[in-house]
Amino acid sequence: MYKKVNPRENFPELEEKILKFWNENKIFEESVNKPSNNGNFSFYDGPPFATGLPHYGHLVAGTIKDVFPRYKTMQGFKVERIWGWDTHGLPIENIVEQELDFKTKDQVEEYGIDNFNEKCREKVLVYAEEWKKIVERTGRWIDMDNAYLTMNIEFMESVWWVFKSLYEKGLIYEGHKVMPYCPRCSTPLSNFEVGQGYKDKNDKAITVKFQSEEDKNLYFLAWTTTPWTLPGNLALTVGSKIEYAVVSNKKEKYILAKDRLDSYKEELGDFKVEETLLGEKLVGNKYKPIFDYYKNPKKAFEIITGDFVSTEDGTGIVHTAPAFGEDDNRVAKEHGIDFFMPVDDMGNFTIDVPEYAGQSVVEFNTNENIINDLENKVLKVENITHSYPHCWRCKTPLLYKGVSSWFVAVSKVKDKMLKSNQETYWLPDAIGHARFKKLIENAPDWSISRNRFWGTPIPVWRCEECKKVKIIGGSEELKNASGSEIKDIHLHKIKDINIKCECGKDMKLSGEVLDCWFESGSMPFASIHYPYENEEKFERDFPADFIAEGIDQTRGWFYSLMVLSNALFDKSSFKSVVVNGTILAEDGQKMSKSLKNYPDPMDIVHKYGADAMRFYLMGSPAVKAEDLRFSEKGVDEVLKKVILTLWNSYSFFVTYASLDNFKPTGNLKTENVLDKWILSKLNNLVKNITEKMDKYELSITVKDLSDFVDSLSNWYIRRSRKRFWKSENDFDKLSAYEVLNHCLVTYVKILSPFMPFVSEEIYQNLVISQDAKEEKSIHLTSWPEPEKNEDNKVEENMDYVRLAVEAGLSKRAENAIKVRQPLKKLTVSGSLDDLPSDYLEIIKEEVNIKEVVLKKSNDFTVELDTKLTTELEQEGIAREFVRTVQSMRKKADFNVEDRIKISYSTQDKKVDDSLSTFSDNSLYNIKKETLADIITTESLVSEYSEDVKINGIEVTIGINRVK
Repeated sequence: MYKKVNPRENFPELEEKILKFWNENKIFEESVNKPSNNGNFSFYDGPPFATGLPHYGHLVAGTIKDVFPRYKTMQGFKVERIWGWDTHGLPIENIVEQELDFKTKDQVEEYGIDNFNEKCREKVLVYAEEWKKIVERTGRWIDMDNAYLTMNIEFMESVWWVFKSLYEKGLIYEGHKVMPYCPRCSTPLSNFEVGQGYKDKNDKAITVKFQSEEDKNLYFLAWTTTPWTLPGNLALTVGSKIEYAVVSNKKEKYILAKDRLDSYKEELGDFKVEETLLGEKLVGNKYKPIFDYYKNPKKAFEIITGDFVSTEDGTGIVHTAPAFGEDDNRVAKEHGIDFFMPVDDMGNFTIDVPEYAGQSVVEFNTNENIINDLENKVLKVENITHSYPHCWRCKTPLLYKGVSSWFVAVSKVKDKMLKSNQETYWLPDAIGHARFKKLIENAPDWSISRNRFWGTPIPVWRCEECKKVKIIGGSEELKNASGSEIKDIHLHKIKDINIKCECGKDMKLSGEVLDCWFESGSMPFASIHYPYENEEKFERDFPADFIAEGIDQTRGWFYSLMVLSNALFDKSSFKSVVVNGTILAEDGQKMSKSLKNYPDPMDIVHKYGADAMRFYLMGSPAVKAEDLRFSEKGVDEVLKKVILTLWNSYSFFVTYASLDNFKPTGNLKTENVLDKWILSKLNNLVKNITEKMDKYELSITVKDLSDFVDSLSNWYIRRSRKRFWKSENDFDKLSAYEVLNHCLVTYVKILSPFMPFVSEEIYQNLVISQDAKEEKSIHLTSWPEPEKNEDNKVEENMDYVRLAVEAGLSKRAENAIKVRQPLKKLTVSGSLDDLPSDYLEIIKEEVNIKEVVLKKSNDFTVELDTKLTTELEQEGIAREFVRTVQSMRKKADFNVEDRIKISYSTQDKKVDDSLSTFSDNSLYNIKKETLADIITTESLVSEYSEDVKINGIEVTIGINRVK
């Protein structure tokens, strides 16, 4: 027996009920553990930080990561889904520093590394329970109870194994380079971390006059947006093939790129070009330093060449400070110029520049002081706004600074990475095979050491005496080498553990921690404690069949995975990857808590249901790596146009199937053209969606699912209503039940990865209520298989019918003739001059005409005969009368099966003539349409009555149920 369907269902409440059912029956666990005919489908979940609550970016990626495992499970694969937490690094440290009101790294050291790290340990999972509730409530199935944590010793020692393996392969080295550096965090950052933190910054750009040693009236003009780097200036760099101009005015002579003269017309005044020459002719010219801090001028203060110089901005001459620029450092080394570092680890000037000692180089006032002190050495000062790198966690402006670090030699594995990337399936393709490819091609070696505290320590012990190093690859190895008991390998637990060197002296821990991206990139190995255990599992599941994250992870997790897996195993960590775009506020701005320009995700779930939000996100531009302007209206539209359309179709079926005690047999043999059409359409839907899902194409899939339920409800069911209404249980009626039941059950199966809740509810009522031996949950069923003997002719014919109907109705609207008013003839000219009579009948009924004429033509057109005869006008009145009575039945809250008596009164004979003609007519039967036993003009005491107008004629109508 079918359970009665609530036509006004509260879907958020329904979802809570389904959640309870899943949890009580352990449906997720059963879906993972049930026998899998097709083996394993491996999936890696990138670990988020639990330092804040999930936002829409997490939810869109999380839904993608739920849809495909559900789909693959239904296809007969075993899909294990284990959650993970990123627990180390600057994100956690910054939170603890804010709580303790620490502004510098020194304050942490004074507080005590052990105290600080334990405080970090307390904070890492502060939002874990909230995450679990939200993830579960949005319908995502993943094991969070057995989540891996990057701070667990098992994970950390696998990371040590990765480090040691790369070191032994010659892919990790220690070096000194100019790198992006956060002065507040006092640590270098990797280039891809820098890519996550660009913001607009207001600065002063200045053009500085560097006086020639040979000609005291000649100045080389150099432009810089970082005046604080000028105390570190040791050279000026020109482009060897750039044309430079020597210009003079009444006071002085200047050298700058010829192409930049127009930008300096105002500052140069009335000038003339004395000569032009290529940059290579300027090489070796000496100039006087603007600051006299550097004490070895023999190897500095001259013109050199570099390949990075351009004439797009500035002067075409680049102020070169080897300590503060990657290009500067490189060309300085090439030309034998020394290195001068006047800035300490906290970003303050050292005593080497006494006038500015202690001043922060990122403070605006420092630049102002330097500009003021240069006085007449500055030709031009400009206010500029430029995109500038900031720390991805604390938001402090970065500086480029020469520092020592451990590096992964990305340059040595770049060719492998490019080959692996080419073999990886990316969606969208351009993200991987254009954008990500370019990132790999231009990638520098990866700085992996951080001068911080809360992370996996770099497992390098160095001898104080002979400087020999020992790399440790695991806790047991450290125990054997040191003789100490090892229970935790965080920095504060092992910093005092020494190892005896072969020379007899002590080897001490180097003291840095690893970049947290090195840890997340090690996730495929470290999450299962490989290679110390789970070797067989690793070999089975690596590389992952599928991963998915946001577009920002091209510079983050995707990149770190690609580097480490190629360095270790010569292959990518993943075979397929889906990249989602950024979720913006509806106005196109970044979502901001302070601006309150977006609705809380859980408010949306509690208002519309998780199914509506999931379907909206999966059909949005976000799944194609494009930006999505989140719109609550979009979620509401899914609820109204998709979920309610499906629900009403399901409710319609259950209502009439219950009345007729229908029991499905699975017999889909039918002669009805509508049945054949919807079955063909369903078969093609299954086929197309399977193909699209296998290619990870979500947005097209969502559109196809939406279109089908619209066709099912607004064409198949609407066209078939009379088949369900008729009293006799003949073959045609039973066929309609069988077909609609089959369509609904099959449809909710392919819908279930997207809308797991409403699909489950419909499945329980349509399937389990009829046969308790079926799989207890829709998510334990098999993915539908499309029929191979498909006949698309029925769909082609029906498409033509619908086109003709749409055009015919449009003609009615143009002529302001209601659809309920029958007309004589519709002539359809187009690609077909013949259709089976079943199809012609549909056109007649839909457009309400007596005759359809088909003509062959290259162009599609329709002609409508709008002339009304007396009989046509009478039938129009009869149809309008039926519509009015049907509306009154609903208002009176009569049951659909209730039979009625109708009484009416009117002063117009047209209505009497119409009703007497069509009350029991074979062409149009008012009694049959309204379930009326009697239509009378006698006065009756009515349960419900209305004064209405029918085609402008006043009529009073009353209705009673037949007792």
